[in-house]
This record gives sequence, structure tokens and C-alpha cells, in this order.
Amino acid sequence: MQPIFETQRLTLRPFQSTDASKVQDLAGDIEVARTTLSIPHPYPDGAAESWISACRRSAAEGDGFPFALISRESDALLGCMSLNIDKSHKRGELAYWVGKPFWGNGYATEAAKKLIDFGFEDLSLNKIWAAAMTRNPASSNVMKKAGMRFEGEFKRHILKWDKFEDIVFYGLTRIEYEDRR
Repeated sequence: MQPIFETQRLTLRPFQSTDASKVQDLAGDIEVARTTLSIPHPYPDGAAESWISACRRSAAEGDGFPFALISRESDALLGCMSLNIDKSHKRGELAYWVGKPFWGNGYATEAAKKLIDFGFEDLSLNKIWAAAMTRNPASSNVMKKAGMRFEGEFKRHILKWDKFEDIVFYGLTRIEYEDRR
């Protein structure tokens, strides 16, 4: 069972089938798709429903925990923050997107901090890591503000829309997390 969390401004909850149209609208924005590693553009009809079903299976199997970022004030869907689990290495990948109308408000950082706590305290992970395109400094800033440390850059590491992109990696180990506490 996937937990539900509350932060100062957000509710982090499992995605529901009723979220599909809003997911397609927000994630399908070309500006959001352009700055993420795996969101397509245009966002195909039916893809949000399939993705939400996959989210449920992933959480049920303990392989990943995608959370809908919901404004506590307006009940609006703002984006997604996931913790994808590699059980054999006790590590989790933090992955996220926020709808363009909500950029620059610190929602991703607020959610990232909560999922980092979840990963170390509830899932007993040894490491949490994240990656971003170098041309998306806002994503790198989320990782830094959430307490992650720069670990390196891979040149021309992924192909996004017929262009090779450089990727930066950030991480936080259990020891570093506990030292922060």
C-alpha cells in the first residue's frame, strides 16, 4: 500500500484514474517534455491512463512510488515526484516533473525532501540519486536544495528528440543523510 504524505503546502498521494486528463495536459506541455528525460511530446491519448496503471503496479510490487503532487490549498494536481527502487542495490532514483504553471514555487524541492525521508526512514535505502539534463538547471537546483550532492556529468548520455544531451547526477547516501540529521 502506497502511503500518503502531507507537507506544508502539498499532499503526496498515489495517482488516481481521474488524474489522467490533467497528467496529459501538464506533462504534455512541450516545455515540460523538453526538460525531462522520458516524457514524450506530443503526449499520446491514452498514455496517461496506461502510465497511471503502471504506477499502481509498481507501487504494489515495491518497485517504485510515483506520487501526485496536490496543492493542499486548491486541491489541484501540480506534478509528479517518484522514487523508483532498485531492490538489489537498496537505492532509489528520484524522478519528477512539475506543470509549467507551477514552476518556480519550490513544490519539487518540498516533495523531494519528503520522499528522501521516506526512502531512508521507511524503505531503508542505502542511497537516493537523481539525474537531469544540464540544460535544465532548475532540476539540478531541486536536487541541491533537497540535500543531494553533485556526483558527476555524463556527456552526450541520452538521445532526446534527435539530440544527444549531457546529464548530471546527484546523490545522497544513508550515511550522509544520517549525518545531516
